[in-house]
Amino acid sequence: MLVIENVSRHFGAKAAVAGVSFQIERGSFVGIIGRSGAGKSTLLRLINRLIDPTEGRIVFDGREVTGLSGRELREWRAQAAMIFQQFNLVGRLDVLTNVLMGRLAATPQWRSLLNYWPDDDKAIAISALEQFDIASLAAQRADRLSGGQQQRVAIARALVQEPQIVLADEPIASLDPRNTQIVMDALLRINKHFGITVICNLHSLEIARGYCGRLIGMAAGRVVFDGAPEQLTDAAAREIYGLEADDVLKAAPAPGRRGSVPALGEAAAA
Repeated sequence: MLVIENVSRHFGAKAAVAGVSFQIERGSFVGIIGRSGAGKSTLLRLINRLIDPTEGRIVFDGREVTGLSGRELREWRAQAAMIFQQFNLVGRLDVLTNVLMGRLAATPQWRSLLNYWPDDDKAIAISALEQFDIASLAAQRADRLSGGQQQRVAIARALVQEPQIVLADEPIASLDPRNTQIVMDALLRINKHFGITVICNLHSLEIARGYCGRLIGMAAGRVVFDGAPEQLTDAAAREIYGLEADDVLKAAPAPGRRGSVPALGEAAAA
C-alpha cells in the first residue's frame, strides 16, 4: 500500500501541494484529475522523490520513502517508474537501447557506458516491446517514431524497471485521440496483466472516467475529491475544474470502458 500522509511542497511562498493525504491499494488504477497548475505533476514527482516534500511522509508497504537516500533512493525510483508527457527518450538512439535504459538500476555502470547489455536484459526489453505491439520498431531511431509510438516505448522502458508502481504524468497531453486511446490501453494492460499500480495524471475527465477505477481531484494543491468515477457530481467537478467545468462535463460521458483490456494488436501502430 502507498500512503501519502499530510504531504506538502512549497516553492517560496507558494504551496504547489498542500497537506495532501490518501492511501492507494496495490493493483489500483488511479486518475489524478484537475486543471493545469493544480499540483498533479508535483505530487507524482514527490512520490518518485524527484523532489522532496517540505513536510509530510510517503510510505510504501511500511517503508518510509521520504527517508531514503543513496542506493536505496535509486532503487525506489526504479520501483516507482515515471512516464512523462514529453516521452524523455534519447532521439538519436534506437528503440531497444531506449528501453534498455530502464534496466540501469540493475546494471553495472560500466556496462551502460559501453552500451554492453546482457542477453537477459535484451530479452526483457524485447518482451516489453512485444507487449505493446512495437517489437518491430526495435532497431529504429526513437526520433523517427510518431508521438504515440514514442510514448509506448517510454511505457515499455518503465515496464522493464520491474516497478511496483507506474506514475504517468499527463502521458497523453500531446497526443491525438487515436494515439490517446493506444497509450491509455497500454497503461491499462500494465495494470490488468501485471497487477502494477498505475497512478495517472489526467486533465480529461472523459478519459479518466473511461479508464480509472478511482479518481482523486486536485485544486490549488489540495485534494477536493476522492472516490469512484460515478460518485463525481457536477458540484465536485466544478470545485476541481473551476471555470472550465462546463466544458469538461460536456465532454465526459458516463464511465464505459473501465476494466476492458484490449487484445494485442487491437490498436494498430500509429
